[in-house]
Amino acid sequence: MGKVRLSDIAERAGVSTVTVHNALSGHKGVSDELRAEIVRLADEMGYRQNTAAAKREKGRSLKSIGIIISEKYLAEYTTFYWKMYQEMALTAVDKNCMTSVEILKHGAEEELILPRIVSEESVEGLIVMGKISKEYIRFLKGKAGMPVIFLDFYDKELSDDSVIADNFYGMYLMTEYLFERGFREMAYIGSIQATSSIMDRYCGFRKALWEHGVPLPEEWLIEDRNEMGDILFELPERLPQVFVCNCDLVAGKLILMLEERGVKVPEDVSVVGFDNYLYPGFPNLKITSYEVNTKTMVRVALEKMLKRLKNPESGTGLDVISGHIVEKESVGKPK
Repeated sequence: MGKVRLSDIAERAGVSTVTVHNALSGHKGVSDELRAEIVRLADEMGYRQNTAAAKREKGRSLKSIGIIISEKYLAEYTTFYWKMYQEMALTAVDKNCMTSVEILKHGAEEELILPRIVSEESVEGLIVMGKISKEYIRFLKGKAGMPVIFLDFYDKELSDDSVIADNFYGMYLMTEYLFERGFREMAYIGSIQATSSIMDRYCGFRKALWEHGVPLPEEWLIEDRNEMGDILFELPERLPQVFVCNCDLVAGKLILMLEERGVKVPEDVSVVGFDNYLYPGFPNLKITSYEVNTKTMVRVALEKMLKRLKNPESGTGLDVISGHIVEKESVGKPK
């Protein structure tokens, strides 16, 4: 027989994996009778507690946290999520945590493949960075048997324990900043169905346009990526006064494309981005951007995880972290 998992015991006992986890880890919320039955089944099935669980039993305070990042968010450049993970690893040390990262390979969501750090039960909790499908969230939360926190993604139905940037009001403020400088002809670059962050930023952008009575021509709502996450887009025939980009990587690529066409930024056209993140090896184009407060985001995510590990049955809700506009050199005067 293969390795016995918490989900195997849960199936035999007719309870959730969370209940099995609580019973075997000594947490509250499980009756003495049920706890005894789960322990009996675990012994009968040959279950052996993993290293992380053994540490808990010995009363050690070091927590093992798994970080999941979808492969679709890892581009040819060191991506924004790698930066976020690096800050997570540094902050985890201060929180007496140890982090392990696993890449969710292409196809894993569709085929419902459990991450190895979950199937091997080598971590006590999971932090998922970026959007994953609803079906996979249900699968992961049903099989994991541990707390799951979502970072930079929120779904009202499924991902109630989440930390996100203030994408909506951040882009709303950025668009208002442009109106204050006299811009009215604006284009938005971003595949709004690709991620909740891009969608929220688009909605903030549209809110500002609606309040000023400014329309958005169809050709100025520009898709910027394919299903694999590759950044691919084309310039419209008629250029706006300013391009509002969903992230700095897109803004940087746009500026290079405009320069190839002989269009100068910001003399001819202005460009703004989001994140305030300069990709390593990419030209420093000094893009005016809305800075996402990643340090606070990862700190809050870890604090939420520690609360859940202390009391697995308690939800921590949604936290929205504000940033601020960083003015650089990509915005001039509207032509």
